[in-house]
Amino acid sequence: MTSSTQNPVAPRDAQPPAPSVTPADRSLRHAAITAGIGLLVMSVLGGTATFIAINGLVTPGDAAQTVTDISASADLFRVGIASLFVVIALDVVVACGLYRVFSPVSRSISMVAAAFRLVYAGVYLAAAGELLGVLRLLGDDGYLSVIDAEQRHAQALLGVTAFNDLWMLGLGLFGLHLLLEGYLANRSAGVPRWLGVLIAVAGLGYLIDTFGVVLSAGTWTPVAMFTFVGEFLLALWLVIRGRRITASGIAATR
Repeated sequence: MTSSTQNPVAPRDAQPPAPSVTPADRSLRHAAITAGIGLLVMSVLGGTATFIAINGLVTPGDAAQTVTDISASADLFRVGIASLFVVIALDVVVACGLYRVFSPVSRSISMVAAAFRLVYAGVYLAAAGELLGVLRLLGDDGYLSVIDAEQRHAQALLGVTAFNDLWMLGLGLFGLHLLLEGYLANRSAGVPRWLGVLIAVAGLGYLIDTFGVVLSAGTWTPVAMFTFVGEFLLALWLVIRGRRITASGIAATR
């Protein structure tokens, strides 16, 4: 008589156990999604506030018309300033989120990249403060009576110009931040190489604009309006792929 051992046969529809998600992976995914959503909200709020609620009310070279338009749309102007404050707060959130996402690639470089964005946020806040000065000039405080209307109009236009100048200088720091983020993305195994390249190109565009405004004698056409796509695609990638990334998958392998 021969004896045989019967091996149990697993059901055909049995699935392998799902890999466990570590606390580090959960933290990474939360940071990625938060940063992605923050970037998308910022793109809407920042663009609307800067180009419609603020600069949309400015007539270059015509202080009187600028003051007339801002006074007629004072509420819109105030909402624009408030929106900028929200954008600045989100810059801090995004800086921390991106540091967490790319720290498995290089903790030190991620920290420097975050620092550039945080300093940029500080410069942006100082720039937004210039707009509050514009509102003061257009108010009815008694001490303003010592300044004639023409001077107040000129100072108001200078205030908006100072906002744009400070912001443009700050964008150079922002460009350095994106260049480092592009480098980190290129080194990461989990991020497509083309996305890292586009992020770096976006950063280079902001840097070119900063130096272009400072060094050019005439009107400068922004380069970033053509190169920003990498920043937008990074936001989409973080939102779509962020819930599946892992610390080991994002780490540098190239």
